[in-house]
Amino acid sequence: MKIKTREYLLFIWKVLLVILINIMIILMVYSSFSGIKADAVTIGSQGNTVKEIQKALKYNGYYNGEVDGIFGENTRTAVKNFQRDSGLTADGVVGSRTMRALGISGSVQSGGYGNYSEADFNLLARIISAEARGEPYMGQVAVGAVILNRVEHPSFPNTLAGVIYQPGAFSCLYDGQVNAAVSDSAYRAAREAINGSDPSGGAIYYYNPAKSTNGWIFSRPVITVIGGHRFCS
Repeated sequence: MKIKTREYLLFIWKVLLVILINIMIILMVYSSFSGIKADAVTIGSQGNTVKEIQKALKYNGYYNGEVDGIFGENTRTAVKNFQRDSGLTADGVVGSRTMRALGISGSVQSGGYGNYSEADFNLLARIISAEARGEPYMGQVAVGAVILNRVEHPSFPNTLAGVIYQPGAFSCLYDGQVNAAVSDSAYRAAREAINGSDPSGGAIYYYNPAKSTNGWIFSRPVITVIGGHRFCS
């Protein structure tokens, strides 16, 4: 009777041990997946955010592939190398810390502002309002597009705030116009520019010939004219 009792207890102990091991495995797997935020960009992801990541990696010399918006093994390897050199966890997953290190504005999921944060959106609208007050609506969109074109251009800072606050870049920061109330049309123009509209034709400069005193800007090739502004490459 005692032998059967010991055998029964041993059987129960083995069952409990198996259950405990399974629970530990489940917890480890859950922990592994919960470490990756739902809005993180990883292998298999596609879209504009992936394109921005690829552009930033290419600009920094880590990615030589096509900017196709598809997060494949080549992109993952480039991300891991960048993370390693930046002192980040080299897991090939682009979360908010890696996005910031890459100089990409906003969060991975940015609530309707493309790859930009709400603060970026509001700042862009304020600059459009100050720089293009009185200009036709498409001229306001074009001013926003120029700013965004600079973010992607290697000759300028790669964040929206960096472009706007680059010394001497925008006169409205010095003449007080930036402090004026932001027009409704500027908010609409900012959103349209962020959504990809570019009436400037890819310009990275613009100026008003009736107001500009910078001789150098007159030498830039003009792409298009909208209202009082000339948009240049």
